[in-house]
Amino acid sequence: MDALSLYDLNALVRRSIEQCLPDEFWVQAELSDVRTNSTGHCYLEFVQKDPRSNNLIAKARGTIWANVFRLLKPYFEEATGQAFVSGIKVLVQVTVNFHELYGYSLTVQDIDPTYTLGDMARRRKEILKQLEEEGVLTLNKELEMPRLPQRIAVISSPTAAGYGDFCHQLQNNPRGFYFYTELFPALMQGDRVEESVLSALDKVNARLTEFDAVVIIRGGGATSDLSGFDTYLLAAACAQFPLPIITGIGHERDDTVLDSVAHTRVKTPTAAAEFLIDCMNDAADELELLATRLQESVRNLLSQEHRKLTAYRNRIPSAAYRRISDAKLALLTARRDIAQAVTSSLSRHRHRLELLQQRLTDASPEKQLARGYSITLKDGKVVRHSGEMKEGDKIVTRLYQGELLSIIQKE
Repeated sequence: MDALSLYDLNALVRRSIEQCLPDEFWVQAELSDVRTNSTGHCYLEFVQKDPRSNNLIAKARGTIWANVFRLLKPYFEEATGQAFVSGIKVLVQVTVNFHELYGYSLTVQDIDPTYTLGDMARRRKEILKQLEEEGVLTLNKELEMPRLPQRIAVISSPTAAGYGDFCHQLQNNPRGFYFYTELFPALMQGDRVEESVLSALDKVNARLTEFDAVVIIRGGGATSDLSGFDTYLLAAACAQFPLPIITGIGHERDDTVLDSVAHTRVKTPTAAAEFLIDCMNDAADELELLATRLQESVRNLLSQEHRKLTAYRNRIPSAAYRRISDAKLALLTARRDIAQAVTSSLSRHRHRLELLQQRLTDASPEKQLARGYSITLKDGKVVRHSGEMKEGDKIVTRLYQGELLSIIQKE
């Protein structure tokens, strides 16, 4: 049996396609992964999805050469008001090509602008509208990002290059901030993206107090692989998740429903790491500013208190002199007042003593006897009552001058 080389087989396929499909065809499809290079050529993917499961059932590479694209793009956008981007449904006129090296592709010749939003964009719009009607669309965006988001739950594929880039960026931040990251593995492509990411979110939810934020990262890949992030269940779960969610699952030109409900949407996993580092930088800058202000305030306060202390020190000699002078004056005044008080008190007491002495002199027995009074004594004791006497008692009557001796007789 003669064997064909791969090139010969591919060349045979190319000739067969050229013979069987020589004409141009109008094809309905959805745009995905639209890119324009520096020469003006547009490279994209055409996709078709199952309307019930939203799974891809067909995909083909497409090319719009620069001479066609520079006319087709403004014509389409002006006619529809819709940018020529991924996620819109189009009706295009194509020729079928097969290249021995690059394989099967479609070359766009024309476009019908009556087709506008495609199934992918329409589904996103419907999901976002439903979430808005349920009042949960902006719940995650309304959460406050922690001032120091250092404990990060990462939902990603463990083998994704984007996950490694994210961790490397965090670990090698210029200011040496510490970040703790824990991976919750999930599928980032294929039909099980929704189920896998929801399962990872449930695991994070069971340990909410251990994390500050959730990062969902995917890295590169075709835009058509992002369909798993455009589901209602995943969007609703993320919109109502109690921790801020940061997404870096697509490219700069792609916006999934998950991006629309997340707290913060960034372009890439590296950009997600930069966002967290920027949060830390802002907090550190504010802390440094506060520290600087505190240092300045303390220096100003110390300077102010030093000036006060110097002023007080300079006032001490004069204040002490005034105090001593005042104390001397007070002492002299008090001494004078005391002397006056003592003199006055002594004078009062002397006068009182003189009065008492006069009263004592006036009340003395000699004074009374000199006035004609006498004193009767019995056995040397004063007789005050006649009942004290009995017949035969001897008594002595003392007069101012002399004494009389008498004997008591009963009548």
